[in-house]
Amino acid sequence: MVKETGYYDLLGVKPNATPDELKKAYRKLALKYHPDKNPNEGEKFKAISQAYEVLSDADKRQVYDEGGEAAIKKGGADSGDFRNPMDFFEKFFGAGFGGGGGGRRRERRGKDVVHQMSVQLEELYNGATRKLQLQKNVICDKCEGRGGKKGSIEKCLQCRGNGVETRVQQIAPGIMQHIEQVCRKCSGTGETIQEKDRCKNCSGRKTVREREGDHEPESQPGDIIILLDEKEHSTFAHAGQDLMMKMPLQLVEALCGFQRIVKTLDDRDLIVSTQPGEVIRHEMTKCIAEEGMPIFKNPMEKGTLIIQFEVIFPEVINPSVVPTLKQCLPPAPEVDIPIDAEQTVLEDFDPKQRRQQHQRMAYDEDDGGYQDGPRVQQCTSS
Repeated sequence: MVKETGYYDLLGVKPNATPDELKKAYRKLALKYHPDKNPNEGEKFKAISQAYEVLSDADKRQVYDEGGEAAIKKGGADSGDFRNPMDFFEKFFGAGFGGGGGGRRRERRGKDVVHQMSVQLEELYNGATRKLQLQKNVICDKCEGRGGKKGSIEKCLQCRGNGVETRVQQIAPGIMQHIEQVCRKCSGTGETIQEKDRCKNCSGRKTVREREGDHEPESQPGDIIILLDEKEHSTFAHAGQDLMMKMPLQLVEALCGFQRIVKTLDDRDLIVSTQPGEVIRHEMTKCIAEEGMPIFKNPMEKGTLIIQFEVIFPEVINPSVVPTLKQCLPPAPEVDIPIDAEQTVLEDFDPKQRRQQHQRMAYDEDDGGYQDGPRVQQCTSS
């Protein structure tokens, strides 16, 4: 009589299942829930692997039947530590799984090659072709990535195959420091090759230089990663599938209507205009549909062109036209001025001068000096 049936239930078998029935059940479920086939079922795959790992071992199965999962996790019968479910899977189906077993083995990858490329916004909009010459390390085909004759590679005795060695350095009387450094004999490989056995094609380096992503022994080639560095454009800014631009307008254009030409990235001319009487406020935003960036994998559709207007006000106005302007514009609010109100003079404000004044005041306070009265903020006359 078993204490609990959780592992049996995971595999869908009865507690008296034979080893062949357990194996058949695990094979079916492992293939169904393998992460390559069901990426979201990683925990399920792990649980199935742990259940079969316990039940396929006679000693572990006895511990489980008598004490349940708690007994397994306590380490009874050396069963407390589970193996990596992927390693267990590969051992069950064989290292060649994928050709005959119906799955795929996890493989190491070589280093990726990263290249940064400067591009103009016009190139991103219209597409472009660039020639790129890169070098990569590929496995030497003469020695098959060993660096020398088969069976001639030995573990480095100086670093014991670790690739690093430790040296002791005295940094003060009676004080020693242990420093790790790359092994000088094997250059960090952890291996040594007799000169007579060294591969003449790669000089024992295991790889030779070619173009594209790196290869490494017993690894898949790395990728070539191109980082596009978009250069700043004089008119447009790129925001996802949209283009953004700023358009300065004179006050007369903002109030009375305007017409402007916008040159697109594919060299078309767009007329941007407003009707007389349509007022454009400062920093108002408008947009033109289907004039943004082409949409990835659907270039016949485009994003939006977003235009922010900057209204430029005149520096001065001839006083003689003020009455006419007042007739054209909405009336100004009336203000009641008290009898004792004081007249002031508006001047241009200079933030730089204000900072300098604060610095002088701080200096005076540090010196312990006193002022006869409060300082007056100085303005600049225009």
